[in-house]
This record gives sequence, C-alpha cells and structure tokens, in this order.
Amino acid sequence: MGSVLPSADRNTGRGSFRQVWSDLLFVHWQVRPEAVADLFPPGTRPDVIDGRTFVGLVFFEMRDLSFAKGPVLPVIGHFPEINVRLYSIDRTGRRGVVFLSLDCARLLPTLVARAAYGLPYRWASARRLRFGDRLLYTVRRKGQTGVRSRVWAAVEGSERRTGPLDDFLTARWGLHARAWGRTYYWPLEHEPWLFRQVELMSLEDELVRAATGLPVAASPPASVLYSPGLPVRFGMPHRVE
Repeated sequence: MGSVLPSADRNTGRGSFRQVWSDLLFVHWQVRPEAVADLFPPGTRPDVIDGRTFVGLVFFEMRDLSFAKGPVLPVIGHFPEINVRLYSIDRTGRRGVVFLSLDCARLLPTLVARAAYGLPYRWASARRLRFGDRLLYTVRRKGQTGVRSRVWAAVEGSERRTGPLDDFLTARWGLHARAWGRTYYWPLEHEPWLFRQVELMSLEDELVRAATGLPVAASPPASVLYSPGLPVRFGMPHRVE
C-alpha cells in the first residue's frame, strides 16, 4: 500500500469533483532533474528522491465522474485516460504531480478540463481490454500527429509490497497546474493504494517523447506498478504564485 499522510494534511476541504480510477498501470523512467526543470509551472520544481526524479506514463479507466456533490455523469463520465506526468514540489513544501499531457477518449470532458482547469487534455481514441489476467491499453491521439501508445501487462492476484520509491511515485496528494495566468495546487484524497504483482509484457510509446522531448521510453522502465483502483476526491485549488 502507498503511505498515508495524516488526515489533516490530506483534507481537501470543499470538494470540486469526484471520480473512480480503476485498472491503473504506472510505468516510470528515471530522468535528470535538470532535463525536465523547464517543464514545471512557476513556483514549483522537480521533486527528487536520492537525487533522482521520474517521468511517469499512467494508464487507467476513469468512471463515476461527478462535480462537487452532483450526480455521476452518464456516459461521458466513463472513459480510458493515459497521462504523462512529472513529480513536483512547491515553495511551501507541498508535493504533487505536474501533468504534461492527458489523453482522453471523450471530447466533452477534454474540452471542459482544458477550458475550466487549464489541464493539457487531448482528445484521443483509447481503449482498455482485459483478457483474464492480461491487460491491454491502446491510445492514438486525434489530429495530424497521431501520437500513439500501446501496453500489454500481466496482472497477478498476489499483493505487492511497496518501498520508498513506490510511495514517492504514487502517494501524491495533489497536482500543480498553470491556469488563469497563475500556478495552483489542487489537493486530493483517497484511501491507501493496494498494488498487485504485474509483469510488463510489451510497451510501444510515443506519448512520453511528445511531452518531454526525451527518448526515455526506448529504455527499460525503472518501475512498473499495478493497482485495481480506488475512488478519489479533489478539493478546491490553492494559489501557489
């Protein structure tokens, strides 16, 4: 399981939206902090562990999306999402993630997230398929670029123990984003992660290089994690700078 911060530190206060994440596959590569420093919004910098930072490629199924205390959105609130992210820390010491791209299989959530929250969502053709213990994600971005990603993984039933690196990569209680000309921190809360044993069978990816300019996905990843998922609640944003 991922580490849990004290509830007071994780309290999101008044919620902005809720969702459930399922069938999450986290793939990470080590990168030099200076190689990605320019990709962070003002007021934040790369967060590091043992002098290292990471770029993550995360595949999951989004469902039961709702705003504040409103009802779950039918149809449009259920879709695969694939994101490329970095690990951030701001001037007050709040740790989070910075999304470089989020590929989504629904157009309306993509447009709303870009316009209302300043998040770099992209409309894409994406799907998730399960064949017993085999998990397949495919994505191709709409438009002329046609950036793609495809991953096969084998998920076992046994629970996976976690270490400091796993916690660093997944126990992140917020995100940093640039919106409305300022940098904001969006807190989130959820139960501890439960991870299962997973084997990465194949990965063909163009998303990480498109987002970072770095050819890291051509190398073996430093970390691969799988979680069956959990419900998540986001709070209201706090200004960083």
